[in-house]
Amino acid sequence: MENNDVIELLDSLYSMVTEAWGVPLGNDKCIIEREKAIEIINQIKESLPASIAEAKRLVAARDEFIGNAKREAESLRKNAEEQARTMVEEQEIVRVARARSAELIGSAEAKSRELRKVASDYVDDIMRQSEESVSSALGRIQAARRNFQSLNSGASAARAEQENLSEE
Repeated sequence: MENNDVIELLDSLYSMVTEAWGVPLGNDKCIIEREKAIEIINQIKESLPASIAEAKRLVAARDEFIGNAKREAESLRKNAEEQARTMVEEQEIVRVARARSAELIGSAEAKSRELRKVASDYVDDIMRQSEESVSSALGRIQAARRNFQSLNSGASAARAEQENLSEE
């Protein structure tokens, strides 16, 4: 029997009492058909265990639904927190990577400047040494030329003297 049947039986019993004839000299008393009233009460008794069981089942289903909803809400909250934590960590990773990248670029630029300076100093030193070597070689060449010229002049003068002597 359904819950509506119990309500109909209770309505029926209520109507029976409210429509019953009153007892003379007893305003609060009435006369009803005992058998009919007992039959309605027995039907209610039979229906109540089923109705109570249905109510318990509905309460249990409601509790299960609420429990599932709470678990799902908790799961969603945890997922959202994890996702937020992951996003923050990813942002932190990106920030650290950018800082490290800037640091590496700065270091590479400093090393590049240092290498350029060292290379420039090396080239300048090699050019200075080459200039000194060329200058020293030029000095030796000029000295050798002067010696050659002086020897050549001396030889020319000696030949001219010899020719002068031979002509005489």
